Amino acid sequence: MSYGLDQFIADCRESLGRDPGPDGRERVRTNLERLLAEPNFIQTYCGDDQPRGIKVLYEDPALGFQVLAYNNDKARVSPPHDHGESWAIYGQATQYTDMTEWLREDDGADPSHAKLAVKSKYRLMPGQAGIYQDGAIHSIDYPAQARFVRITGTNLDKIHRIRIDLPSGEVHQMTPQQAT
Repeated sequence: MSYGLDQFIADCRESLGRDPGPDGRERVRTNLERLLAEPNFIQTYCGDDQPRGIKVLYEDPALGFQVLAYNNDKARVSPPHDHGESWAIYGQATQYTDMTEWLREDDGADPSHAKLAVKSKYRLMPGQAGIYQDGAIHSIDYPAQARFVRITGTNLDKIHRIRIDLPSGEVHQMTPQQAT
């Protein structure tokens, strides 16, 4: 029996409703990998004929989590950034995404500057998903035509998030990506 978007959403609601913390999120990550193994899902939401850009596939009215598809034409390297008080799970649909997790080396006393060091690096391949807990600083690097699905704990356009200019260490407020 195939696993589709509707069942994935129901499983997210059940997992996050029972445990909105790291264990519930881990179940969401595992189920996202299950969803990404379904060719019909990939074709329907991340296929070559799908519009480019960010598309909200679902936003939960009670729990607030979002499911978004990213269908990218161009390659991109993001600056280190966080998702504020939210978490995010990235699941690779096509191509790959190089993920870098950053560790803040300073004490955070100066909100306008940050000193970062690489904590870990890995590559998400199709069918794989990675999770960033609340406040985790990370960056992504993907080639042209990469597609992925991202689950967030809330609509990130509505919360305070930061990006960090790596060479200078300057901290900037992120602007909305206009996914909604």
